[in-house]
Amino acid sequence: MKRLFDVLLSVGMLSVFAAPLLLLCALVRFRLGGPVFFRQIRPGLHGVPFRMVKFRSMTDERGPDGELLPDAMRLTPFGRFLRASSMDELPELWNVLRGEMSLVGPRPLLMEYLPLYSPVQARRHEVRPGITGWAQINGRNAVSWDERFRLDVWYVDNRSLWLDLKILWLTVRKVVVREGINAQGEATMQRFTGNRP
Repeated sequence: MKRLFDVLLSVGMLSVFAAPLLLLCALVRFRLGGPVFFRQIRPGLHGVPFRMVKFRSMTDERGPDGELLPDAMRLTPFGRFLRASSMDELPELWNVLRGEMSLVGPRPLLMEYLPLYSPVQARRHEVRPGITGWAQINGRNAVSWDERFRLDVWYVDNRSLWLDLKILWLTVRKVVVREGINAQGEATMQRFTGNRP
């Protein structure tokens, strides 16, 4: 039932947002350069890697040493707008159609975090990752890693179609008021460094 819901709603959203998506492609290309899409390998269901796609929101500016500048320095006002409005996430509807993601579930994080999870935290991979999730409507990037993982595991244990509908509705409200977009002092969220005793 969840998979059917994901596919039908994703097809509907892609149909509705087809023109805005094309406009966003042009704006991203003009404001940030190419490529238009940011692709990165992320862990999916059971930790199986997949290639997640988003609109790029940062430049490729590098320092004198040739290394990329910190995220906060490469995030332009236009990129901040894309993130604050969550429009950078819209291409992930393609990942949903491919069965790699769901509309609702724990956000896919970095592959390098996989060996850092506790057994309980790793349970977030018992379901497909989502475009939005329980943690996103309860603080998004502004909550601590421990709280974020606790919320993700709570979703795994309590997931239902009705809960997904509630999360989707509350996500729209969160996007409108633009709450919890960044962790304090960070462009997005601090890196996860594991569970220290």
